[in-house]
Order: sequence, then structure tokens, then C-alpha cells
Amino acid sequence: MQATHSPRPLVGVIACCREVEGHPAQMVTDKFLQALYHYGLTPVILPVLVTDIATPEQRAEQAVDLLGSLDGLMLTGSYTNVSPDRYGAERAPENTRDDARRDEAALCWVHEALRQALPLLGICRGFQEMNVALGGTLHQAVQTLPGMLDHREPPADDMAGHYAPSHAVNIRPNGALAALYSGEHAEVNSLHQQGIDRLAPGLEAEAWAPDGLVEAVSVRDAAAFALAVQWHPEWRPKEHPFYDALFQGFAAACRQHRTQRAAG
Repeated sequence: MQATHSPRPLVGVIACCREVEGHPAQMVTDKFLQALYHYGLTPVILPVLVTDIATPEQRAEQAVDLLGSLDGLMLTGSYTNVSPDRYGAERAPENTRDDARRDEAALCWVHEALRQALPLLGICRGFQEMNVALGGTLHQAVQTLPGMLDHREPPADDMAGHYAPSHAVNIRPNGALAALYSGEHAEVNSLHQQGIDRLAPGLEAEAWAPDGLVEAVSVRDAAAFALAVQWHPEWRPKEHPFYDALFQGFAAACRQHRTQRAAG
């Protein structure tokens, strides 16, 4: 008897706008795609095709089209920051790298993913996008705030050093993150300058750095997996039980969505 083949769930991965050899390009760092693939998911790079003249209705329609045939959505980390005008703040001098097209897409896609009950995972910039999309604000340079740690990537000679554990996080008991990982604390890497200032209504803080900065959030009353983290679990997740637990939970939610979608 021939074995039946179960298609891998399709996970949309938001693209970032870059310039490659003088040409505008859209791209995703390979580590995010590899992480999804190793957890039994098929990554699909989603272009950010919005323009300055697109109406909210057109953006919403585009989001429906892009996300409607997927089983999950990942908002990745990036070297760019969410523009401060998205949350009503003046620009800090340390905030120098933008990606307006990604901002436009991500802040719309968060709402559409939640509306569709599409499993949603935010990482670093994606974590910040989820907070802004749902009405929160950001610190633009955490390292300049009194009493706060410097959360930027540590000096290192190689990538392994950059992504090495940097500090612990305290995990909220009985929360969405605790449901995936049984420990009260875990070590994480740290490669960010921005962080949550005001937590968005509807988000629940799931973990905190030693200085009190929110490091993980979930969407309260979400119909499907909806978690975001400030660190980078996509870096060699199989070597870190905490990172592994997060991806295992996301992959399980995407498989469940795939099964429900196939059943019609």
C-alpha cells in the first residue's frame, strides 16, 4: 500500500526591502527560512507590495489574498526599525534605519492574521510590529534609559558569538509561553535596540528581562497561536530547549490549521 503524503503547512514570511547591486530587492535572511523548514514547515516569502497611494481598503484586500492560502505567518527580525510616526513619537537620533513598506504591510497583516485565526509568530522587529499594530508604543534606544541593560548584540568575532545567550528571562507562570516550556527562567540572546514602552491593549506580557523590559507577548483571547518574542529563537533552535519549544508550538499550530483548511 502506498503511504499517503501529508503536505507541509505553508508559512508566510514577511520580506524586507533592501538594495542588492544597485537594484531594489525584497529578501528574507536564510536562518528564518531554514528554521521553519527544519520544523516541518514550508516557508513562503511574502513580498511587501504596498505603495504610498494604496488605500486602507486596498491594503486589507491584499492581506486577505496573501494570507488566505497559508497556515501560519512569521514576522521576522530585521536591521530596520518600525518608524516612530507609526506610534506617534518623535524620532530619536539612534533610530536611523527604516523600512516603510514593511511597516505598512506588517501592521495590516497582524490584524488580518488574527481575523483569520492564522498562527502568528513575531521575532524581534516582528515582536515590535505586533505591539505597534495593536496600539502599543516603543522605546527607540533602550540602552539610553536609566537602569536598563544594553540589549544590543554583543561584540563577537563570529555569528555564534553574536547569538550566544546574553541574559535570562523570567517567564509568566501559567501563561501561553509557560504552556510550551516548563521552566520559570531561560537564557536568551539579545540583538535589539528598540523595545516595548507601552504594552498594547489586548497583549499579555509573557516574559521579562532582568531590567523589567518585556521580552515576550501573547495576544489575549486569540483564536490560534499568537506569540512574539524579542530575542532570536531562529538561531540554531534545536540546540536550545527554550527556542525549540517555541518552534514546536508554532509548528503544531500550523499543522492544525493545515488540517482544518484541508477539511474545508
